[in-house]
Amino acid sequence: MRAAGLRKVHIGSVVRNAVLFDFKRLQGERLNAESLVQTVDRLFRLLAERRIEYLLVGGVAMLQYVEGRNTEDIDLIMAMSSLQHLPEIEIDERHGDFARGRFQGLQIDLLSTRNPLFERTRRRYATIRSFVERDIPCATVEGLLLLKMYALPSVYRQGNFARVGLYENDIATLLHEYRPDVEPLLAELAPHLGETELAELRRMVTQIQQRIERFDRGLV
Repeated sequence: MRAAGLRKVHIGSVVRNAVLFDFKRLQGERLNAESLVQTVDRLFRLLAERRIEYLLVGGVAMLQYVEGRNTEDIDLIMAMSSLQHLPEIEIDERHGDFARGRFQGLQIDLLSTRNPLFERTRRRYATIRSFVERDIPCATVEGLLLLKMYALPSVYRQGNFARVGLYENDIATLLHEYRPDVEPLLAELAPHLGETELAELRRMVTQIQQRIERFDRGLV
C-alpha cells in the first residue's frame, strides 16, 4: 500500500470551493460559501466537545488518500441517537439507514450505525487522520472501498449513469493507488448483499482490476 501524501486536507476550503464553483447555485448562495470554512470548524469542534462517536467517510475522506473532486457535504457514520445531543443539526429527511440534515447551512449526510456494515466499518476500518481543522476519525482505504462497493449495486438500480461513473472511478482509483486485497472485502460484503448482487459486484471489480492491469502495461 502506498503511503498517503503529507498534504493536509482543509475540509472547510474543499466545501467552500465546491459551492463557489457550482454555477447552478444562485449568486447569493455562492457568496455565503465563505462562511462555510468557519462552519466546518464549528461542526467538528462540537462533535469533539460532546464526545460524539462518528467516522468521516465519503468525498472528504477520499481526499485524504487520492486527488479528487470537490464535495459540498460532510458524510458521517453515526448512531442516530447521537442527534439528541446535536440539536444544532436540522434533519431534512430520513430514509432507512440514511439521513440528511444541515448545520448552519452545511449539508451533512448521515449513515446510521443501525446498519451492521456501517457499524462494522466505524469500528474496524477507522483511523485518525490529520486535517487542517483537527485530527478526525476517518475511514481507511479498505473502509471506503467497502462502502463504495456496498452502494454500487443500489446506484445501478437508481439508473443514474453519472453517479455510477463516480463510484466506479473512486473504487478504481483506490485499487490502483493502494492495491488492497479485495477478496476479504468481498467476503465482508457477502452477508449484506444478495447472491446476484454479490456476483455482479465481483464481476465489476474484476473488470476494474483488468483495466488497472492494462494501464500498468501501458496499453490503451
